Amino acid sequence: MLQIYNSLSRRKEPFKTIEPGRVRMYVCGMTVYDFCHLGHARMLVSFDVIARWLRASGYQVHYVRNITDIDDKIINKALQTGSSLKDVTQFYTDAMHADEKALNVLSPDSEPRATEHVPDMLDIIQRLEQKGLAYRASDGDVNYAVRKFEGYGKLSGKTLDDLRAGERVAVAGGKEDPLDFVLWKAAKEEDPEDSRWESEYGEGRPGWHIECSAMSRALLGIPLDIHGGGPDLKFPHHENEIAQTEGAFGGQMSTFWMHCGPLMVNDDKMSKSLGNFSTIRAILGKSESLDDKVATYEANPREAEMLRFFIVRNHYRSIQNYAPQNLFDAQNSLDRLYQTLQNVPPANVEIDWDHPQAKLFSAAMNDDFNTAGAISVLFELASQANSSNDANLSGLMKSLGGVLGILQNDPEAYLKSPTRYGSDNTQGNLTKDEIEGYIQKRNAAKQERNYSEADRIRSLLHDNGIELEDKPGGVTQWRYR
Repeated sequence: MLQIYNSLSRRKEPFKTIEPGRVRMYVCGMTVYDFCHLGHARMLVSFDVIARWLRASGYQVHYVRNITDIDDKIINKALQTGSSLKDVTQFYTDAMHADEKALNVLSPDSEPRATEHVPDMLDIIQRLEQKGLAYRASDGDVNYAVRKFEGYGKLSGKTLDDLRAGERVAVAGGKEDPLDFVLWKAAKEEDPEDSRWESEYGEGRPGWHIECSAMSRALLGIPLDIHGGGPDLKFPHHENEIAQTEGAFGGQMSTFWMHCGPLMVNDDKMSKSLGNFSTIRAILGKSESLDDKVATYEANPREAEMLRFFIVRNHYRSIQNYAPQNLFDAQNSLDRLYQTLQNVPPANVEIDWDHPQAKLFSAAMNDDFNTAGAISVLFELASQANSSNDANLSGLMKSLGGVLGILQNDPEAYLKSPTRYGSDNTQGNLTKDEIEGYIQKRNAAKQERNYSEADRIRSLLHDNGIELEDKPGGVTQWRYR
């Protein structure tokens, strides 16, 4: 039975859905004002794998991941670039979708935008005001009265005296308590026209936290089966969502709360505020220039899958460290799996979940989505397939890899794709035609018993990052190291 670590209870629990066979999962998505970095990639890939495994387990999943398209950072980017909010958010939404495509992240079933649900947000704010949990401040904002909600802090495990206002929420002079957070922000004179909505509270825009309470209820209803997000969302964002939703409607907002672990750079979490981040597209060798105003790109499939593999081979809740050497190691490990698919062409098989290795894979995934354990099963299958030359074993390895969103590229095309993350990172500028030409010359030299010339060509190709493998029948395969 699937066990999931619940951030609310701080322990693993058997997964039981509100409605049999159906999963309602909401994950907090991107604020679209800049390119996604590797910390975002970890969240995107982790919950993609979770949704894939739930579906592979027979659940009907409605996966919602929102887009925050109204926010102070977006307004600042629009003012800096002289663009409209719509132009800014559409550009970075397109960029996010390009990153998702590169990482083989499937689109969520619903992708609501905050600006589409402002009336739903206002409805919740009115309910909170009627219940005495929200108040109109002297500066025109509407704030949530944190100390009036019993149980505030139950997700983060903090007491009220421990808590501080969230960094993403500007401290307003009209607050009755420093812990209170804004639900509706009164418009300022300098705010762009497209950042204002009319309401009974005057012109303004929603606060950050209220949007997810509104969108999750509008698309999925409450309670949710799973609510998830990145590690920094537990407090204040998710804590405030609970206060808003449960304060307005009673009951429980979500049965399970899930948070992926942080991506670290040395001793600090990768984040834009610290400036220690690397964007997805930069890791994939793509431009971050805004000059051409093109957000989409085609990724090198080998490097893109390496990046997904780098994330998936670690448990989603673990602390993961980013360093170039870790990317090299991920590339080399993934290459070994593809070399098995090339050497033992896989049979087209459906997964037999009674197979011993499939059982181990399932047991790992049912243990709180333990992808690290699942990946170890793939390497065991690769070892067995290589030693027995069994196409059914390599076929099972490929099919199980598909559950994780990996190993679906053509192995020959994959291994002939250049990569900057190989074992020695040494690759010359030979074209594929030139490589094939050298291989033909080497084969001719071998036929003429000119082994010194054949060895010279092998060494030349090796120095250019090309690895050769002589197969039965005089066939020579090559791949980038």
